[in-house]
Amino acid sequence: MAEHVTREAFEAVRDASVGQLLMKAGRLVNERALARVPEGPGGLRLRPSHTALFPHVDFEGTRMSTLAERLGVTKQAVSQLVGDLEVMGVLRRTPDPSDGRAKLVVFADEGLAIMMHGLSVLATVDAELEETLGERRYATLRRALGDVVARLEEG
Repeated sequence: MAEHVTREAFEAVRDASVGQLLMKAGRLVNERALARVPEGPGGLRLRPSHTALFPHVDFEGTRMSTLAERLGVTKQAVSQLVGDLEVMGVLRRTPDPSDGRAKLVVFADEGLAIMMHGLSVLATVDAELEETLGERRYATLRRALGDVVARLEEG
């Protein structure tokens, strides 16, 4: 039988989670950056689901199945995102030279320019965070996050 959980108890447990804080911080940084990226041709606008895909697309290209695995979603969900971004001219699918049956998702020329612009926008958000935290705390945060990522990637 489920015990009664109050809103306060739920929020206290949720808000104590470092993982929840990381996800919330990531979402807020992404929203702030996206608000500074202009609309594309025909009023097309990048969504958070689109930008969630970008860090997982390797410069040389990445298979759809690998993208799905990295994002923790289905191949169909990745296919929809990639399709949206193909229409926007950000990504394209190309044959995988190591397996003619497979396709790689790569940044289109315009997509690379958009990605580089997006990274410069993120750099300005980073600078604002550094200003808020101070140089020392910001450097500590970067090191700690790097350590967290390295540890979690180890498995």
